[in-house]
Amino acid sequence: MSTAPATDAAAKKSLTKLQRAIVDGLEDVKAVDIRVFDTEHLSPLFERVIVASGNTNRQTKALAASVRDKVRDAGFAKPRSEGEDNGEWIIIDCGAAVCHIMQPAIRQYYRLEEIWGEKPVRMKLGAAKPRAAVASPDASPAPARKTPARKAPARKTAATAAGKTPARKTAVAKKAAASGKSTAAQKLPAKKAATLKTVVVNAPTAKKPTTPRAAAKKTSKTAGR
Repeated sequence: MSTAPATDAAAKKSLTKLQRAIVDGLEDVKAVDIRVFDTEHLSPLFERVIVASGNTNRQTKALAASVRDKVRDAGFAKPRSEGEDNGEWIIIDCGAAVCHIMQPAIRQYYRLEEIWGEKPVRMKLGAAKPRAAVASPDASPAPARKTPARKAPARKTAATAAGKTPARKTAVAKKAAASGKSTAAQKLPAKKAATLKTVVVNAPTAKKPTTPRAAAKKTSKTAGR
């Protein structure tokens, strides 16, 4: 039984993993215009060529460092690199894949896409980065929290606001008037009410006017004594 198909499948899987690691390293530092080409039919030394641009020397050096880290984290051997002294064109040899990090002017001058770009490889850029979770349309919404209702302050009735006497007090006043008693007298304390009663009882009675006839009788009685 031949193991060649299994070996080819493992090699292809390893190559896909390697090129994914390189592209992820470039994306982490915002590389510009990332291109991946299949060069297996052009050279026996490597199977992929990856070209990307960095705007400054500092960015190209950061891109090279990021690619090296991603390749090592993926389980591959530490890549070799050249051109980091000036940062205009850095070549990172990852074994089965070679990555060219170039500044825009250098990339436009050498046009590596015309040399190695006969078979471009389509890759979904940013596929390795986690995406924000999207809520499923079938998912039930989270229950809303119940907020305790605030008690509304007691409002004054229209009659009170207008300065009118409430109906209950009006009824009491009418009842007192019907019984012949004053509402103000009912509110007097017991001591004052007793005093008022004593004053009324002990009040002197008014004298009747004396007529001339009565005055004559009184005078005769006084003279006969």
